[in-house]
Amino acid sequence: MLTKKRYSVKDIMLWSRWETLGFLSYSLVIAISYKIFDFTFLHVPWTPVALIGTAVAFMVGFQNNSAYGRIWEARKIWGAIVNTSRTFGMKVQDMVTNGHTAIPVSDEEIAKHKRVLVYRHIAWMTALRHAMRQRKSWEVIHEERTNREWSRMIHIPEKIVDLPDDLFNYLSPEEWDYVLSKNNKQTALLYLQSKHLRELKEQGLIWEFAFLELENVLEELFTHQGKSERIKNFPYPRQYASLAYQLTRLFNLLLPFGIIPEFVKIGKNIADTYPLIGTNFIWLAIPFCTAVSWAFHVMERMARVGENPFEGGPNDVPISTISRGIEIDMRQMLDEDKEIIPKQFPEEYNVQM
Repeated sequence: MLTKKRYSVKDIMLWSRWETLGFLSYSLVIAISYKIFDFTFLHVPWTPVALIGTAVAFMVGFQNNSAYGRIWEARKIWGAIVNTSRTFGMKVQDMVTNGHTAIPVSDEEIAKHKRVLVYRHIAWMTALRHAMRQRKSWEVIHEERTNREWSRMIHIPEKIVDLPDDLFNYLSPEEWDYVLSKNNKQTALLYLQSKHLRELKEQGLIWEFAFLELENVLEELFTHQGKSERIKNFPYPRQYASLAYQLTRLFNLLLPFGIIPEFVKIGKNIADTYPLIGTNFIWLAIPFCTAVSWAFHVMERMARVGENPFEGGPNDVPISTISRGIEIDMRQMLDEDKEIIPKQFPEEYNVQM
């Protein structure tokens, strides 16, 4: 997600430069055909063009609102994961004790149990963020030319390191094999957490009330996971997205046929007073058509970019950064050496991953 205060005009123009060049070239061809070759039949009444533009504005506005809603919900979900993770770490630290054991165990063994629980939670976040980065068939933003350029410029952690390699640092070999054998690896990890907590309760290392409290935290994590998976696995309805896209293309196709004749009429009206300006007034239709087409295209494209907030785009939810931040916090609470705690993923081009 961008950490700049705002996009500059340069950023937006660079992002949409190829489409802008296409709109400019298309308008220029229609204007030349109309002016130089006298193809005056290239004329569409302004009323139907305006009506289509109104429909496009409604559709694109609805799509933008829906896309923003998906992004904001995703950010709230991962904000809740941050809070629940900190709660889990706190409760593990204070609730795994010798307070209710018949035969007390060593401090080293208690610390080992705490470390296993915390590391398994980090593995859960790792598996979840990897699952969110997996590409779905409806996620097609990467097919845009400028988005392909972007993907070559940045380094999304989940695209660099495979999930098995990432999980290897947090699980025992037996658990690593077990988790990788399951389709939903993050769910498997929460099942392992619950099993471990039950074993600790049976040993007396966790009081029964504390066990229920920790199980409630796992239930919250399941809820957050399910909400995140819902956004990932259920796309913005295709009928709305496809209709908005096709209507925008139709509007941009018809726009020069409606605007250029109107500029010709204006030129004729002022030709008596300003002959030079009136004769060449048609050429002002080219930047005007380009600007209007660009505005509608960018609004529609912004909506498409925001539909899937976990793809790894510059405006998506930075789940890698969020996960690594939680990991750093939890491992510091274990009093681990700073040298072995991983660093935060670096920002690239003012973008968090």
